Amino acid sequence: MERKTLIQCRDASLGYEGQPIWEHLNFSVMSGDYLCIVGENGSGKSTLLKSLLGLLKPISGEIVMDESLRRGAIGYLPQQTRAQKDFPATVSEVVLSGFLNARKRRFFYSGAEKSQALMHMGKLGILELKDKCYRELSGGQQQRVLLCRALCAAGELLILDEPVTGLDPTAAQDLYRTLHYLNKSEGIAIVMVTHDIQNALRYGTTILHAGHRQWFCGSVEEYLASPYGKRFGGERV
Repeated sequence: MERKTLIQCRDASLGYEGQPIWEHLNFSVMSGDYLCIVGENGSGKSTLLKSLLGLLKPISGEIVMDESLRRGAIGYLPQQTRAQKDFPATVSEVVLSGFLNARKRRFFYSGAEKSQALMHMGKLGILELKDKCYRELSGGQQQRVLLCRALCAAGELLILDEPVTGLDPTAAQDLYRTLHYLNKSEGIAIVMVTHDIQNALRYGTTILHAGHRQWFCGSVEEYLASPYGKRFGGERV
């Protein structure tokens, strides 16, 4: 199957009020990619994510999105706030809300959207939770529900911001395995900001390392051979 370019970042400087945090940034996200964005706190990962989501315009250069993404077909999984964890809605209601952008002015969800939501819940192993109250679920279950919601919005790309934060190790590994399945079996491209470098090296195809006005982007093998990856012994985890 021919891969297509979903996002192209061309000589982009990203930042706020004319002050760049990223400079001369060049990379692409292709269909089927699993891009992990790593780096220290304050190195610009959130700025990059906002730019990829279209919330922040480049200071210079450009970020070019495939036509399908320009129509809003990006599934986004942000970090959860305490208020979101206590959201008083059923699992089905939360998942279906992923279709809100596509629904336009229609008041009700279509039969196709409801069927697709059920299909995604089945894939993620939460179908039996569909009538449960979201705030009564465990942290791992809540993340699966939010991932399912993002899938309803996604066409070919999922963007995730620290998806395992606050999860216990078992729930975190379950989520990583689910993302791996979606990437390899469903062909969904994944862009993930993470501090979990070990699992980034295990599951990612590409590493984008954020430094203070410096950056590196390449395959896992190239990253391990770079000065940034030398501390991991030059071997994939």
